[in-house]
Amino acid sequence: MTWNICNPCAVSNVGRAAEIATYAPQVIGLQEACVRDVEMIRDYLENLHGLVYHVEYGTVLQDWGRCGGVPWSPGAFGQAVLSAAPMTDRVVVEYPDGGSEDRGYMAVTAEVGGQRVRVFNTHLAQRREEAVRADQVGVLAAEVARYDRAIVLGDFNAVPEAPELTRMWALAADTDPGCRPSPVSACEPTTDWQSKFDYVFLRGMAPVEHRVRPTPYSDHHLVHTDVDAGAGGQRSADSATAPDA
Repeated sequence: MTWNICNPCAVSNVGRAAEIATYAPQVIGLQEACVRDVEMIRDYLENLHGLVYHVEYGTVLQDWGRCGGVPWSPGAFGQAVLSAAPMTDRVVVEYPDGGSEDRGYMAVTAEVGGQRVRVFNTHLAQRREEAVRADQVGVLAAEVARYDRAIVLGDFNAVPEAPELTRMWALAADTDPGCRPSPVSACEPTTDWQSKFDYVFLRGMAPVEHRVRPTPYSDHHLVHTDVDAGAGGQRSADSATAPDA
């Protein structure tokens, strides 16, 4: 599952947890996430829904105004990955140019369907910052290319045919079966403004079922997919594990 949870930002974490619990995915990538919100969502998933998750953070921005805290200890803001199985080998990378605010990606090794998979989670620069996004995709794609088996989750802030996504499409396919890097492809929108900005890219495995769920808790829809983690290629020596995302 991938979900940009902010905007509106100050909404019920009980409601956010209930939306996630609808699918109970093994791996969840959250973007625009304050650490405090993720902690609360994780607690509600366990206490209200009986779903226990491990968590790793990829926060790259200290934001007192957005995430609370105090001036000397502001809240951390960025990405997080929740996994039903323990994760290893966490990496957090801040892009050299974040655009209007600091942006980056995180990566962990998780287990999906009994297979080790490298899972990436990112949030690219805002909509009008195409050149910045192109550079960010270059940084991300260079790392994804090291793995024969990978899941790349995130809010890419770009429609599928955008030139800045070319390097991602060369490495992986989105799990939406009708969505390809063409202006005439039939991509299901993932935002309230009817654009597809949110992706589950697969490398070395096959999608089984793809779902997009509009939600009142964000202007981005919740995107969930089932994958066949054993399909499509051999695992490289440094690749990781994961089942549905």
